[in-house]
Amino acid sequence: MAVLSVNAGSSSLKFSLHPVEGGQVQPSVLGGTIEGLEPGGQPGMDWTFAGQQRREAVNGPGETPFVQALNRLRELLAGLEGAPRITAVAHRVVHGGEEFQDSVLINDAVLERLARFNSLAPLHQPHNLAGIRSFRQAFPALPQVACFDTAFHASLPEVASAFALPASLTGQGVRRYGFHGLSYHYIMDTLRERAPRAQGRVLMAHLGNGASLCAARGGRSVATTMGFSALDGLMMGTRSGMLDAGVLLYLMEQGWDHDRIQKLLYKQSGLLGVSGISADMRRLRADGSAAAQRAIDQFTYRVVRESGAMAASMGGLDVLAFSGGIGENDAILRAQVCEQLGWMGVRMDAGRNAQARGGAIQAIHAPDSAVEVWVVPTDEGRVAAREAVRLLQPGEGTRPASAPSEN
Repeated sequence: MAVLSVNAGSSSLKFSLHPVEGGQVQPSVLGGTIEGLEPGGQPGMDWTFAGQQRREAVNGPGETPFVQALNRLRELLAGLEGAPRITAVAHRVVHGGEEFQDSVLINDAVLERLARFNSLAPLHQPHNLAGIRSFRQAFPALPQVACFDTAFHASLPEVASAFALPASLTGQGVRRYGFHGLSYHYIMDTLRERAPRAQGRVLMAHLGNGASLCAARGGRSVATTMGFSALDGLMMGTRSGMLDAGVLLYLMEQGWDHDRIQKLLYKQSGLLGVSGISADMRRLRADGSAAAQRAIDQFTYRVVRESGAMAASMGGLDVLAFSGGIGENDAILRAQVCEQLGWMGVRMDAGRNAQARGGAIQAIHAPDSAVEVWVVPTDEGRVAAREAVRLLQPGEGTRPASAPSEN
């Protein structure tokens, strides 16, 4: 079998095809991104197969750019000589709430229940579910699996997941959930294969346009910076991160409505808002202006500050891992973070750090470092594929999850 992993967003679709051999999910043999899927957009697809990279415009049948792209993807999958046959589709879904703490086979009842979390992740959840509906229509004979970013954090102790709010609200599910769980799942598994100390206290930093930290002990999440929504914690590309709720009360007093506040917090803040230039760390590094440096400094500060909180929640630190687009590729940020965490015994090897780039797991700590430091390129698609195999071939892995009935 082979599993197609997909991540549907508001204007893009990421996909990867993972062969399964002997019950083990292999690295992708086909991967790519389709962009320009917003209404009225002009879809374009970048894809790689058998070491060859291609880029093409998507021009074909379909009433929307997304359907056009999906039809072209079906053609591509059917026409590639040597590509394995797809037997399942695994979808990344950002929010599973309290109800879905494990991956699940998708049916109509599951989709209906997942739609209840749209307001908790408005940039992601509605588009994840719209993608699932489209793939179910395009591949009606294939089982479809939902894999949740919140599931890895189901192990959070109550003291870490609860807000200081009345029980009447916490009883409704107003609590910390945490996100980037598929990424953390992959990072944790990869570290435990390479670093014996990863059985202990691990701090994982998923740093990209979306950014968060996760503290794990014994391979299980015990604290994380994101909370009820994907807004909390670190400063991000366009999201504010942690914010005094009094700011929102003030804005409401000034006449701001829900939609204006939501746009501010999700799309106009973070690196973009502070710099006034870009949400892309690479562009800010190249800009060199005081405004760009201010945004970079603030981003770095927040990573360092929250790293201290995560380490405190574990009673120390054994392993630090960087991942995500910024974490895997920005050597300057890694060096600054590690220098400022030197009080915990973190020591980086400058040469190894300078050479580390996304693509391969690499250790970058100095020989005398009390904390191991790693760069771990994440692979959320492979984790999603593993989850699909676990559900569909329960004899190959741990217990299968069950989907709610259609009734």
